[in-house]
Amino acid sequence: MRKKRIVVIGFVGTQLDRGTGSNRWERWRPTVALTQHDEMVVERLELLYSGRHEALVNQVTADIGAVSPETEVVPHQLPIVDPWDFEDVYGSLFDFARSYPFDTDNEEYWIHITTGSHVVQICMFLMTEAHYFPGRLLQSSPSRRQTVGDPGTYALIDLDLSKYDQIAQRFSREQQEGVAFLKSGIATRNARFNTMIDEIERVAIKSRAPILLMGPTGAGKSFLARRVFELKKARHQLDGKFVELNCATLQGDGAGSTLFGHIKGAFTGAASDRPGLLRTAHKGLLFLDEIGELGLDEQAMLLKAIEEKRFLPMGGDHEVQSDFQLMAGTNRDLSREVVSGRFREDLFARINLWTYELPGLGARPEDIEPNLDYLLAQFSADNGQMVRFNKEARDRFMRFAMSSEALWIGNFRDLSAAVTRMATLADAGRITDAIVADETGRLKRLWQHYSSPSGEPDEVDLEAILGDTDIAQMDLFDAMQLKSVIGVCRQSRSLSDAGRKLFAASRGSKAKPNDADRLKKYLAKFGLSWEGLLASS
Repeated sequence: MRKKRIVVIGFVGTQLDRGTGSNRWERWRPTVALTQHDEMVVERLELLYSGRHEALVNQVTADIGAVSPETEVVPHQLPIVDPWDFEDVYGSLFDFARSYPFDTDNEEYWIHITTGSHVVQICMFLMTEAHYFPGRLLQSSPSRRQTVGDPGTYALIDLDLSKYDQIAQRFSREQQEGVAFLKSGIATRNARFNTMIDEIERVAIKSRAPILLMGPTGAGKSFLARRVFELKKARHQLDGKFVELNCATLQGDGAGSTLFGHIKGAFTGAASDRPGLLRTAHKGLLFLDEIGELGLDEQAMLLKAIEEKRFLPMGGDHEVQSDFQLMAGTNRDLSREVVSGRFREDLFARINLWTYELPGLGARPEDIEPNLDYLLAQFSADNGQMVRFNKEARDRFMRFAMSSEALWIGNFRDLSAAVTRMATLADAGRITDAIVADETGRLKRLWQHYSSPSGEPDEVDLEAILGDTDIAQMDLFDAMQLKSVIGVCRQSRSLSDAGRKLFAASRGSKAKPNDADRLKKYLAKFGLSWEGLLASS
């Protein structure tokens, strides 16, 4: 394996590195000393400085050229006004890191923290731990018995945060920014969703293992996968592309060819070589939506590609390599697919390490309003016109959106389409009560086939569910009420969905309504559960 070139990034020491007379060679100067170690060659030194220190930088550059002509010195003047101001230093280093062309495949980066003010050293630590500098910390020091020409010692520091608890606390802001980025800045209010995004942010930064996103169509799986990619890209953890594929679109020979590529003549119509999406995703992120739609043969090949980073193109005799991170999405219960034999158990085990279920819009009613504001702002930015609701119109739309009438079958796609239509029809950028009335009527018509034809729950056989003995001990009132509740449950997509329908009036008087918990406790009084009701329907 070819050894990577060593690149050191560090500040010139305005005190430690100074010296103009011949006696300067009798002193230990950390920046120059780094290039005097016989066992280690610094290919390039990115020398950072601020203020008017060009003369010192030129002197250090010349001295390094004398002792290590193979080392290239590249000076960078940063716009730091006050090297003791945390915001000033961190902002300048952040801008430098974002614009620097890191090449982690061929170069190894050492971040020198011996020179510079204490604030500079702390910021260099923070930037490295957050992967804005994709390297390791380097600390140098003079030998205890300093002699002329002795370069001293140096050490690479492991960033074990358990040893740096006080400094690690400074990362809370970075972590919060990462979470906000994954949510596109939308101030979501659903506690379960927020907790899930918080964990996904930590996993995305610390792990390259596959991530599986489950949830209904339109819940935002593809959107979240792209945000994860952009977050990792910003931290220099991925160098390649974001490659997305809906596996439901694959058929026949095209499935293997699209994923793994083919060689010329592999099958009828294969007129030339094709690299395939797995190779296109090399060093990047591959998002396979609806992965449950893949055939068993493609599943086996994908498993090999995930575990060994190599695979055979269709019709090929030689394996190719691709190092990508996998994210997958599905609206199926893959564990049931495994039991039924439609999904490989070994592949499921491999991609099931980090699994998250994205709730649909109906399960996150408290997030409808912040998403409404986000979509309006997005429409305004895209079309160059500010669009807003009248107060009455906004109140009317929110009442409908939170009611049992709003099925949100397409989840966030339905909400996005509704906002686009209303905003397009808004004269002078004002969405009126009449526009909202038309839109709610349109949505009801779109969803009408998903509702019970009569609008009433189907007949429930309570005796089959509870048994004759329990029925005999129930009052008619309780039996009739339980029948209605079970009917609503069977017509609902989730426990939360059923709870919102059943407690639509009373939930408004509660500070923190938990419809699912109320319904769960009600069913438990009769020895029933949500899962059991679905199984008996």
